[in-house]
Amino acid sequence: MMKPSKPQIDTNLVKEIAKLLSDSDLTEIEVEHEGLRVRVVRAPAPVITAAAPVAAAAAPLVGAAAPAPAVEAPADLSKHPGAVTSPMVGTAYLSPEPGAAAFIEVGGAVKEGQTVLIVEAMKTMNAIPAPRSGTVTRILVGNAQPVEYGEPLLIIE
Repeated sequence: MMKPSKPQIDTNLVKEIAKLLSDSDLTEIEVEHEGLRVRVVRAPAPVITAAAPVAAAAAPLVGAAAPAPAVEAPADLSKHPGAVTSPMVGTAYLSPEPGAAAFIEVGGAVKEGQTVLIVEAMKTMNAIPAPRSGTVTRILVGNAQPVEYGEPLLIIE
């Protein structure tokens, strides 16, 4: 008894589908024809962050003025005792809807449990509550800015 043959993959078809995917805003396309199903998925480009290059200290010149004191590197704000960090990966929104007033502003008082911003993740709006009462001293994200898990969003002191 003969086994039914599997359809042959036409590499030109796959290349054409991949080109269609790259030429459009689509991230996935699936085609089925004569028992052959081809699915092409475009993964998002990885986000690569690079640290700013550190300038080498220049040797002081004889008779030159004393060098200016080194500027202190910014502290890791996620370790700040008043930091409110993102509980998830998503997009931060500073107001409940476009055109509405922001939930908080620098210098404003907040109460424990008060919504300070929203993080949208997978089309779900997640209210981020203030973990304690205090004054907002810094807002570290912009409206509609992507945020990572554990990223500091604001400082409450």
